[in-house]
Amino acid sequence: AFGGTLWRGAASAAPAQPAPGPYGALQAANGNGIQLPSGFTSRIIARSGQTVAGTSYRWHSAPDGGATYADGSGWIYVSNAEVSSGSGGGASAVRFNSSGTVTNAYRILSGTNNNCAGGSTPWNTWLSCEEVTRGYVYETDPWGVNAAVRRPALGRFKHEAAAADPDHGYVYLTEDESDGRFYRFRPATWGNLSSGTLQVLVGGTGTSGAVTWADVPDPAASSTQTRHQVSGAKVFNGGEGCFYAAGTCWFTTKGDNRVWAYDATTSSISLTYDDSLVTGGAAPLTGVDNVTRSGSGDLYVAEDGGNMEICLITPADTVAPFLRITGQSSSEITGPAFSPDGRRLYFSSQRGTSGSSSGGITYEVTGPFRG
Repeated sequence: AFGGTLWRGAASAAPAQPAPGPYGALQAANGNGIQLPSGFTSRIIARSGQTVAGTSYRWHSAPDGGATYADGSGWIYVSNAEVSSGSGGGASAVRFNSSGTVTNAYRILSGTNNNCAGGSTPWNTWLSCEEVTRGYVYETDPWGVNAAVRRPALGRFKHEAAAADPDHGYVYLTEDESDGRFYRFRPATWGNLSSGTLQVLVGGTGTSGAVTWADVPDPAASSTQTRHQVSGAKVFNGGEGCFYAAGTCWFTTKGDNRVWAYDATTSSISLTYDDSLVTGGAAPLTGVDNVTRSGSGDLYVAEDGGNMEICLITPADTVAPFLRITGQSSSEITGPAFSPDGRRLYFSSQRGTSGSSSGGITYEVTGPFRG
C-alpha cells in the first residue's frame, strides 16, 4: 500500500493494525538500555556535551531531526539541536568511513533557534527547520564546506519537518501547531530554493479523499499568521515528521496520533495509522513524531513520550514495536534515518536518562534489516 500501483487503492485501505513485527519479539534490554529484536545490536555514537569519540567536537544538546548522506565509501549523519541560539542551536554532523568508524564531527549551522526536524534534498543539502513562531528554514551543507543559507521563500511559521519530492517538484512542510497546516513549496527552479511558490493544502474535515492546494498570499507572515491566510485550509493537529518516497509523502500529527499519506500523483490523502482506530487491544504506537522509510517500504515512526519506542508500519498495514529505550521516560526519540546502504539505523534520545536537553544520546542500530 506504500508505492507503485498498490498505492492507488490506499485511500480506501484501513489504517494499520497491531500484528507481530517482521523481526519478532523484542529481547531484554542490552547494555545501552535498548530492547531490540534478535540479531540486532546497538552502540552509542555521541552524547550531548561530550566529545564525539575519535574527534575533538563536542556534541550538541537536544539532538532532534536527522538524515544521512553518502560520502564516497562512507556516509554522514546530520542532527539538529532543538535549543535556543544562546544554547548552541543549529545542527551538527558525524562522518563515518566505509567500516562505520567515526572519522569526524563538526558544526554545520549555528545561531538559530529550536531546530526541530527538517529533511534532506536530492541535491545533498539538509533543510533545518526552526520550531518557533515565524521560524525559518535553513539550507545547510552536510559536509560543512558551504555556509548555511536562510530560505524565507519556504515561509515563516512554526516549522517542523520537510520532505523533497523530486518526482513532482515540491518540498512538503509540516507545522507544529494544534491548528497547523500542511504546505508545499514549488521552487522557480528545481534545486534552487531562493524563490518559488508556497501553497497550503485545502480540504474538508475528513481523513481521506481528494484535496486541492492554494497559494499562500504572504509567506513572510508580515501581518497574518501563515496558517490563517487561506480560507478552507485543512487543519492538522500538531504536524511532526515528514518523509517522501514512491510517490507518497507520509507525515505525522501528534495531537491525534495519526500517520497520514498524501498521494502526490492523485492529490489525495488517507490515514496510514490512527491510534483511535486500533481494534483488539492497546495501540502500540502513541506520541507519533519523526518518521523515515526503509528500502523495503517499512515506515519507522519514533515516539515522543509513549513508551519510548520506534514502531514499524509495514506495507501490509501492520504495526509493531521495532525497538524500545528503557529508563528514559522523560525523553523522546528523534531523528531516525538509515545509512545509505540501509544496514544501519541512526536516532537519538533527545534528553537521555537525565531528562534534560544536556543529556541527549545519539545511537546506531545494526542488524538484518530487510531490503
